[in-house]
Amino acid sequence: MRYVKWIFVVLLVSSLTSFVSKDKPTGGLNVGDIAPDFKIQSMSDEQHELSNLKGKYVLLSFWASYDAQSRMQNASLSNVLRAASNQNVEMVSVSFDEYRSVFEETIRKDQIVTPVCFVETDGENSDLFKQYRLGRGFTNYLLDDNGVIIAKNISAAELSSYLN
Repeated sequence: MRYVKWIFVVLLVSSLTSFVSKDKPTGGLNVGDIAPDFKIQSMSDEQHELSNLKGKYVLLSFWASYDAQSRMQNASLSNVLRAASNQNVEMVSVSFDEYRSVFEETIRKDQIVTPVCFVETDGENSDLFKQYRLGRGFTNYLLDDNGVIIAKNISAAELSSYLN
């Protein structure tokens, strides 16, 4: 009888752990894909296009103030680029906060000073969110000078070593 209980416990635990994803895949595009072009307005109401940055390496950072991991990643990537003496990467930071005031306060608190920092107030309903397939989580992409994704989910340490 005692063995039956243990067998039941083992079966129960193994069935529960089989539903837990061990390597949660992130959404979006993959290395080797061409980053879709987009137009977006800056805080000063200027229109910007990703295609205008061709010829430069670009770090696209998608985030939202309510997503702690993406927000921390965005801030640390911004700090690395600000501290880099060899500035060969342009950062484009896109927040999916639905309220401009929340975005502006987050930028102020996180000290994000990227010249190309945007808020997409349609949030997860925006075409940009869908175009980059961010439904499984925010991410960042490093693009080469032709707009091809050469790295995904790059960390601040990886970006720092890339810049050196």
